[in-house]
Amino acid sequence: MSMAQFDKSLWKARDDSAEQGDTRRLAHIVEAAAGQVRKGEAALLGFACDAGVARNQGRIGAAEGPSVIRKFLAGLPAHGLTRLLDAGDVACEGDRLEDAQEQLGLRVAELMEQGARPLVLGGGHEIAWGSFQGLARWLDARGDSEPVLVLNLDAHFDLRTGRPGSSGTPFDQISRYCEERGRALQYACLGVSRLANTPALYARAAEVGAIWVEDRDMQERHLAARLANVDALLARARHVYLTIDLDVLPAGVMPGVSAPAPYGVPLTVIEEIVLRVKASGKLRLADMAEFSPRYDQDGHGARAAARLAWQLLND
Repeated sequence: MSMAQFDKSLWKARDDSAEQGDTRRLAHIVEAAAGQVRKGEAALLGFACDAGVARNQGRIGAAEGPSVIRKFLAGLPAHGLTRLLDAGDVACEGDRLEDAQEQLGLRVAELMEQGARPLVLGGGHEIAWGSFQGLARWLDARGDSEPVLVLNLDAHFDLRTGRPGSSGTPFDQISRYCEERGRALQYACLGVSRLANTPALYARAAEVGAIWVEDRDMQERHLAARLANVDALLARARHVYLTIDLDVLPAGVMPGVSAPAPYGVPLTVIEEIVLRVKASGKLRLADMAEFSPRYDQDGHGARAAARLAWQLLND
């Protein structure tokens, strides 16, 4: 496990300062996450890791995701943002996944303690166990036992029970952690593909009391009903951790993942859910997983990932 500091060279964009009005792009306002943080201010953190995907017999490449997403974020207009904080990367060395997840949790908790709202860029979906460790540390330090909603936008439950952990086990790890400590947890997975999850995984989802909606019921024609479902979930939680596995999107929008989705959930639906969660005021932490640039096509996936990240970063 290693830590990489803020890399300004990733943040390059055109300069339109000769034009009238506000021409700032994210590359012009980004700075290292050091010093004072405004309460609720978004902060980027990368998790450069392939170990969980490799353990889960997937196609590696997601360790390259954080840097590429930053490059595509760089040229997006700043609009309401006056600055963007970048806390660098936690990088997994070889198969030392557990060490990297622990370090990610420590860094997430540190940012949250400073008042930031972290957005973590993966990396495989093993990111979720590290991210949640950070949220749990922050809550424990505050003596806060209020209910937590883990909202996963994903084609997969990622509730595998095998160990050691992988990109397929994080929500089983989170569920067991909370059960052992008596922490109130609601796990919801929206976008589940029946063709990507075995009956055993559906049974495990039922065991942990998960709420799920399959991809066919996550299309635009069902958007109003799905937003009502999200509102109901938000109403019962005090804290929300939003995690987006980018393989929830159709392969034509997101080709750059280990397991592209032939059906998937439209980007319009995913974005509306993201905006609804953010507007609730309960979002404490978010991450995005599984973007693998080596499988992308003409930057399609990178642009979709950057768009979702922009929505989560902007005030």
